[in-house]
Amino acid sequence: MKISILETKLASRYDEFDPEQDGNKNTKFADIIIDGRSLYQRLKKHELVPCLGWGSDEYQRLLIDYFLLTKPHETMYYRYPILVCPWCGDEECGYISVKIDREDEVVIWSDFLLNEKKLQVGPFYFDWENYKEGIENTFGTAGIQ
Repeated sequence: MKISILETKLASRYDEFDPEQDGNKNTKFADIIIDGRSLYQRLKKHELVPCLGWGSDEYQRLLIDYFLLTKPHETMYYRYPILVCPWCGDEECGYISVKIDREDEVVIWSDFLLNEKKLQVGPFYFDWENYKEGIENTFGTAGIQ
């Protein structure tokens, strides 16, 4: 089992010179970087964005609670939306979810699904302290949009 390093950083859906951003919502979010590689870039073709770091304070706190396993998801329990609609963040628009488990000081992300379809991503293993700090640091990354 390889322990990965989790980092987060401000990113946006389109870069400064991307012609696609005209007429589209250029959502800013906390990108999840695993071992130096952007999860957003890896899954960009699905046209979803990471759920962390944007939206109302209440929404961001709820997601941090989910990812730190202090609160189960209302309908998915220990599976959580990780990439969501860039327009509204609503799960009804489609999402990518991940199963999150914790065994002692290791957090495991596994079983990534696009709606109900399995994706060839992960599993990833994180040290709890690194993981907790990375997830907590997403609060307010992109502000309210």
